[in-house]
Amino acid sequence: MQNVNDILAQAQQHQREGNFSLALQAFQQVLLHHPKELSLHIACGNLCVELQRFEEAAGYFRRILNTHKNSQDVKNALCYALQGLGNQAHQAANFALAEACFEEILQYQHTNAVYWYNLGNAQRELNKTKAALASFTQSIRLDPHDADAHNNLGNIQRELGQLDQAIASYERALQIKPHLHHALAHLVHQKQHCCDWQHLDAQIQQLRDWVMHEPSAQISPFAFIAMPSTTAQEQKKCATNWANSLFKNISTSLMDIGLQGNAKKLKIGYLSADFRLHPLAFLITELIEQHDRTQFEIVAYSYGMDDKTTERKRLQKAFDAFVDIRDLNDLDAAQKIRNDQVKILVDLTGYTQTSRTGIVALKPAAIHINWLGFAGTMGELNGQPLFDYIIADKTIAPDQTDFSEKILYLPCYQPNDSKRFIGNAEKKVSTKASQQLPERAFVFCCFNQTFKITPDIFKVWMQILKQTPNSVLWLLECNPWAKANLQREASNAGVDVLRLIFAPRVPIQLHLARHAHADLFLDTLPYNAHTTASDALFMGIPILTCVGKTFASRVAASLLNSVQLPELITEHLTDYAEKAIQLAHNPDALKEIKTRLNEQRLSSPAFQTARFAEELQQQYQHIWQTVESAK
Repeated sequence: MQNVNDILAQAQQHQREGNFSLALQAFQQVLLHHPKELSLHIACGNLCVELQRFEEAAGYFRRILNTHKNSQDVKNALCYALQGLGNQAHQAANFALAEACFEEILQYQHTNAVYWYNLGNAQRELNKTKAALASFTQSIRLDPHDADAHNNLGNIQRELGQLDQAIASYERALQIKPHLHHALAHLVHQKQHCCDWQHLDAQIQQLRDWVMHEPSAQISPFAFIAMPSTTAQEQKKCATNWANSLFKNISTSLMDIGLQGNAKKLKIGYLSADFRLHPLAFLITELIEQHDRTQFEIVAYSYGMDDKTTERKRLQKAFDAFVDIRDLNDLDAAQKIRNDQVKILVDLTGYTQTSRTGIVALKPAAIHINWLGFAGTMGELNGQPLFDYIIADKTIAPDQTDFSEKILYLPCYQPNDSKRFIGNAEKKVSTKASQQLPERAFVFCCFNQTFKITPDIFKVWMQILKQTPNSVLWLLECNPWAKANLQREASNAGVDVLRLIFAPRVPIQLHLARHAHADLFLDTLPYNAHTTASDALFMGIPILTCVGKTFASRVAASLLNSVQLPELITEHLTDYAEKAIQLAHNPDALKEIKTRLNEQRLSSPAFQTARFAEELQQQYQHIWQTVESAK
């Protein structure tokens, strides 16, 4: 048997030569014979750090602290190991472990701003918003010149509904670091939510320049598609920049095992954070129920919260299997999807706030489809489309060049749930007075979120109100800052602010029922009504839209074509205004349109869910046969 001193000499030699793995093995053998030798524990801990085996390193340094509680050097070494472990955990989406690591570090280095910042990042991912707010605040207190900390504080304030404070935090971040790309994108988007249009054109132009000339700029594609004047090609470039900034170095080696064929049914996976009380549920639930179970197996992969609502329960029942992957990191989630032999994975979230596009970047299925969650292309990753296909229709996507994905065409892009239940909600909103609406006024409405209201569209709305004196504009009350700013803009335009009526947020049944008091829905540009357009048409309210040149600006036109009301699609805002005024002054013409809408709605591709499911399934079968024939 080898002498312990010889093993120790070998360990030291391996360490000098940089053979850290062999050195660690040798030191560990010696440690078995001398378990209380401090220098051996330190050596093993340091070698684990060199090998980035931070969890083992932390274990060695914790054991040392049990007997040397006041050793600052050991505390520092432990903190270094925990920092490495915390960063590894965060990158692997193990946010609970990351949080625990930085909480432990802060027991020893309470005044380190970076550790408070990292703790806040982990807490935000765990939806511990108030704890994250406190962590970022403490980080800034210790280092007030950290632009990223101000930006991330702004993100938390935004999520807590403190939009004015979020805007101030983003502005402070940009004062410190003017080229902090994501901070400017956040600032612009939140200003849009608040209808604060000061300096907006110049700020958007700066973002457009960065998108086209600085590929490393991290600018949220969702925020970007909502910004006035951005083009389809710029949006495509923004999505590509974003994909490469997040996933450029992702490894798909664990996904290289072949997908087995020969299954009797084609397995379709739907991936989303929004299988709950959310607009997505109002679009897809009946579609999921209508899938042909003789040909398809339909599986949900859910990484969002379980809100215990009837919408969530109905969705859980609609799928053949409902898999909750919230607690899995992206790699484990992708491996689960691969092991389940999913052939086609449909991402229903895209680049929205809760996106986990990293799962798709790992290529867990044979085919990946972008649909419904994000109104645009998902771009390219390392020169190849991130997704194989996008689902659209000829109105929304007349030109393939705007998309990295191949287009799967359906008669209508957006499905709907024809089984929506209103119940007795109509009785609760039976009068205009119950909604603070004048009894005899013509009611223009727009229930889109306020970030979709641009200066140009609002200017046109004010022109419409001026030329239809007995009318009001009924808007969704999203936040107090938007309400105040819109009232000020109306007053500046010479319109009585009392003609702007703000509808509070209410349960969906009440919201649908109160549509009965609207006469005409005025759409927004460049980001149209999407689910809100379906809501209005479902309730028999015509929509007037102005079609643009991007995906998000053509969805309402798609729905209007589906219900055979193309005369409500305009191509210029002047025509849009003229049409609105004409309909407000011609009740017979508007009544005729409403009659046709109610006659044609339920037979249209958008609202005939069984027919929609059949068309979609034909596309699924076609693209799978393409894969099979290529083998």
